[in-house]
Order: sequence, then C-alpha cells, then structure tokens
Amino acid sequence: MAAKAGADPATNARLRAAIETAKKASMPRDTLERAIKKGSGQLESEHYETVVYEGFGPHRVAVMVECLTDNAKRTSTNIKHIFRHGQLTPVAWDFEHVGIIEATGDGDPTEAAIECGAQDFDDGTFFTNPTDLDAVAKALTGRGWTVGELRLGWRPKNPVTLDDAARSDVEGFLTELDADDDVQHIYPAM
Repeated sequence: MAAKAGADPATNARLRAAIETAKKASMPRDTLERAIKKGSGQLESEHYETVVYEGFGPHRVAVMVECLTDNAKRTSTNIKHIFRHGQLTPVAWDFEHVGIIEATGDGDPTEAAIECGAQDFDDGTFFTNPTDLDAVAKALTGRGWTVGELRLGWRPKNPVTLDDAARSDVEGFLTELDADDDVQHIYPAM
C-alpha cells in the first residue's frame, strides 16, 4: 500500500518506513522488491484498499479502525457485525490525524521531542504533524534514538477514563476487532 504513492523510498516516507519494518522482520530482499513492484503497479497483483471505519464501542468509547482489504464488502460486513456492541457513526471529529513514531533511546524523551520537532511524547510514542513524520524520525535517529515503527494514525482529543468493568467490556470489543484479518490498526479514545 505504501508503494502506491511512489516506488522510490527517497521520496516516499511511508514506503521507507515499511521497508525498515520489513528489514527488521528479516524479510528477504526478493520478497520486498516484489511487494514494492506490486504496490506501485509494475506487476499484476490483487487490488488492496485501505478503509477506515469509525464509531462508538461499548460505553460510548469512540474508535477509529483502519483496515486493509481486497474485498471491501466482506470487511464491511465483518466490521458491522463486530460493532453490534456499539454503533458505526462518524467520530473523526474527536480524533486528530497525526504521525506516530515508536522509538527508544537514552535521554529525556520530552527534550528529544522538542528538539526533533515532535508535537508530543507519551509512553514511548512521539506524535508529530502528518507532514513532519519523516523529518522527526530522521532527527530522532540522528540523536541516537532507535525508531521501531512510524505511521500515520489517529490520536483521541478527549480520551475517556473507565472503571474496571467498563474497561473489560471495551477491551473485549477491541480484541474482537483485532481478531479480524483485515484490521490493521485500532485507535480507541481511552
């Protein structure tokens, strides 16, 4: 999917991040090159698309769900079935689209976030403007931080606090979502 925006990792930050992730997982070079060619349209392949679903889970917790699918109708049916415990409805207003960088390193992460141009840091994750994702990742690497994963995603503006029973209900719902093969990322507002 990242290669759809261009097969050159020098100009495509999302592809560069996907390549780094594949290398860390010891993906063979031939497989990686074939995937890039398929994604950029240089080879015949299945057609995959990204679909985002939004709604409320149990206890009115807003959730954004990113899926990657070759059959949007199947995915839609599956997601609607899982959301029977909640409601599919627009909730993007309660989230901001951000760059997400998971990184580890020595030193003060708040200081690193400020010096590298990140907007915020929370629990091992740096948040950036979507357009600054690649620049901040490079700056962190230059300062000795190890970047594990970087992607565009969703961050809740108003996370909710739940008691243990409600949290358990929501976590069961999120586990059911995560079990679907097409679901790539889940962003709950909690």
